[in-house]
Order: sequence, then structure tokens, then C-alpha cells
Amino acid sequence: MKFDLLAIGDATIDTFLFIEDAQVKCSLHKESCQLCVNYADKLPVQKIERMVAGNAANNAVGSSRLGLKTSFVTQLGNDGSGEWIYKKLKEEKVNTTNILIDKKLETNASTVLSFQGERTIFVYHAPRKYALPTKMPEAKFVYYTSVGENHIRLNKDIVQYIKKTGARLAFNPGTYQMRAGLEKLKPVFAVTDVLFVNKEESSRILGVKDDVRSYLLKFHELGVKICVITDGQAGSYAYDGEKFYHMGIPKTKVVERTGAGDSFATGFVAALFYGKSVREAICWGTMNASSVVMFTGPQKGLLTRPQLEAFHKKNKHTCAQEI
Repeated sequence: MKFDLLAIGDATIDTFLFIEDAQVKCSLHKESCQLCVNYADKLPVQKIERMVAGNAANNAVGSSRLGLKTSFVTQLGNDGSGEWIYKKLKEEKVNTTNILIDKKLETNASTVLSFQGERTIFVYHAPRKYALPTKMPEAKFVYYTSVGENHIRLNKDIVQYIKKTGARLAFNPGTYQMRAGLEKLKPVFAVTDVLFVNKEESSRILGVKDDVRSYLLKFHELGVKICVITDGQAGSYAYDGEKFYHMGIPKTKVVERTGAGDSFATGFVAALFYGKSVREAICWGTMNASSVVMFTGPQKGLLTRPQLEAFHKKNKHTCAQEI
């Protein structure tokens, strides 16, 4: 069976805690902020919600809603949380034949502290040994994102798969992948069709502090064909080897920002799948992300293709411009 997209990475159950008794303290130039609560105190929680999440799961669900024939490559624990994730994926018409059930380790979990629209996430990755299934199906796109610490073999497997099949790789590295260092990431970058990182992650990966344009050029030099960097309220930037693009964000309401990056990347890749330009792809990503932040959690606001087009028309936002 051939798929439009394979989403590869971890899935999790997110528990959202909405709090009010906290403070945000920032450095002089507001480049580094901390969420502060009273130490050893008992803090009230205004609301609690639990839902299926995880970068790769968010992409799988979002891609399916946008009409792509999508399969999810992951490992789930043999527990109630794993069953819940599996059921959710089936409901979203995501193919589950490439999901491995880990009988020894539990399903991943995250706790999200939501305060004034921003989120701080405590992430637990079960210590799995990652590798691609022996029989991998063909796909036009592969979306590779956050996994746990023991992922170096998975990196190699994915590089080999891309070279063998010619699939287009979209890469959105997670915490452990970035912690492994640039040298471990270079082979993946060399076969990456489109890379998604934010401005802070760019600095961390490259080991330099520079402007967005310089980061885009440096990633391109490492082999990335299309480099995309998001920068919060400043919007997003892209470079395709010839032109630089920038797009701001629509002025829509913000309830909670978890999943904004995943939904942006999902919309962007879907646009490329449908033959859209990089300029249009940034627009698709921005609209999808703008919808997601209007809801709690990373999946409620994910759009179908007709909904995305209607959302863009309603907000009348100017798409990406060459800079």
C-alpha cells in the first residue's frame, strides 16, 4: 500500500492544567522568560483537560483532515492510554498498521501548564529503542518529528529510506534530536526537503546567535532544500534556495498555543503535496496554526481543506511576501 504521507514520531496523552496563581519573569531584553510559582505550595487549577497529542500524532491527524492518505509509524504502550490514542487515530481515518505495541513500556505522557495563553510542557518519553518497521510502505512524503533519547538508529533508518524510495522528507526535530547535536543531525539535514524549526531552536542547533536570514542560509548549506523558521508573533520565514519569504499572523483570538508549530508544518506540507508554491504553503500553515490556537490542545482546531480555504477568506490575511 502506498501512502501520501508517513508521520513518524511519538504520540502522547496530554494533561492540560489551566492555572492563574503564577508569574512570568523575563530578562532585561525579554529573550528569556520563566514561569514562576510558589515553591512547596498547593496551587489551585481552574480547569483540567486530557487529550491525545504528540507532534507526530498531531501531524497524522491534521494531514488526514487535509485529505492526505496518512499512516502513523510509532510505538504505543500496552495500556489504556495507548488504546485511547489508537482509537482516536482510527476515528480520524489515520492508517494504524505501522503502529507497534510495546508490551514492556507505558505510553508517553505530558503535563501542560497553561497560563495567560502560553504553555509550559513537562514531557515524559518512555525509554524506547527506535527503528523503522522491517517492511516500510512507500510514501510521497515522510514527516519525521519528536522522539525520545535513543533515536540515532532511527535517524539512519530514515536517511536510508529516503535515499531508497525518493520520498520527500519533512523534518521537525524534537528536544532529544536537537540535544544529540549538529553532527548527528547533519545526515538527516542532507536529505531533508523541508525543515521546520523556530528561531530559538535554530540558534541552539547551529550553535550561533544570528538573524533569521542567516539561519535560513546556514540550514540550506547543510542540504535542506526548503528552510522554514517560525518566530512567534513576528510570524514565519522561509527560504527555498532562491527566494526569502515572510508572513505575519492573522489577528485572531488565542486561547492556548499548544500545537501551533505542528499545525503550521502540517498545513505547509499538505500544500506542497497539492502542488502549491512555497509562498502558498506558508499561507496554508499560518491559517492552520491560527485556527488551532483558538482552541485548547493541538488537534481541535485542525482544519479540513475546505475549512482552511474558508478560514483564509474570512480573515482576509495577506499571504507570504518575498523579502
